[in-house]
Amino acid sequence: MRTSSHRVRRAAVAALTAALAAVTAALAAPAPASAAYSSVAVYASTVNGDAADVYHPVTGSPHDPWPVVLLLQGANVDKAQYSGYAAKVASYGFAVVVPNHFQVLFGQPGLYATGAQAGWTVTWAQAENARAGSPLLGTLDPGKLLLLGHSFGGAAALNLTTGLCTPPFCTVPAPAPPQLKAVALYGTNNTQPGTGTTPPVANTVPVALIQGSADGVGSPANGYATYQGVTSPPKLYAGVLGANHYGITDTQNPAGARPDLSPQTLAQAQSVETAARWSAYWLRAQLGDPVGQAWVYGFGDLVDANVTTEFVH
Repeated sequence: MRTSSHRVRRAAVAALTAALAAVTAALAAPAPASAAYSSVAVYASTVNGDAADVYHPVTGSPHDPWPVVLLLQGANVDKAQYSGYAAKVASYGFAVVVPNHFQVLFGQPGLYATGAQAGWTVTWAQAENARAGSPLLGTLDPGKLLLLGHSFGGAAALNLTTGLCTPPFCTVPAPAPPQLKAVALYGTNNTQPGTGTTPPVANTVPVALIQGSADGVGSPANGYATYQGVTSPPKLYAGVLGANHYGITDTQNPAGARPDLSPQTLAQAQSVETAARWSAYWLRAQLGDPVGQAWVYGFGDLVDANVTTEFVH
């Protein structure tokens, strides 16, 4: 099911025709960052003291500077577990930064993301874009920051988009940097534990919630309730059929993370690719890319059998 400001039938001929026209025109234009690149490289870096992996397209042709994407990890999910997802998102024309951020929560040290990483990543991008010897020297756009988030990291990102600071996802208020343009979050909701209430999300940037239909940790019901509570469009809810809470990691139930006892029925590689495609197209759409807009608001869920969507644009 798709919605804009009104309910729209999936088979709406006018919407499909307009979407196909938009994507045809976009593909005819000299805008290589609008389409997926076939080769992606990764290198190690450090963001405010945190070890990070940086994924980026490899191309010998001229291109616009890459927007910078920060991935905020799920609780105790090592950055290496996002290699497939991050590489696929990067192939759509982004530099994707995946740090490991350690802090002490619940009396235990572990990998827990924080919204402060957004500002740190902008500072990193500004320096990396000018650093002699950087693989990305002169190829970054530090003025465009986008966020990906998984589970705990997605909740930290929601805090950032609203300016709120809700423990344990935020311990010290960290306002969103002005460079932040949009977020795409997987397995994320803001339903309050023990109460079942889902407060409004007074977001300041566009929000996409990508949710596995078989998620046994962050339930689809809570994810959809959070989508409904997002107050400012554009917003997107994309349900990935047969994916569970670890549909974007390289393996199911990564060591150290809370396991999802709800089995995934979609192949892992398929869930990773599907979630990455919708994440990337959503982010590109919010940057004004006509291919991303045609996919998200036009024909994407008509041709993707693994996804159902709803949106307000």
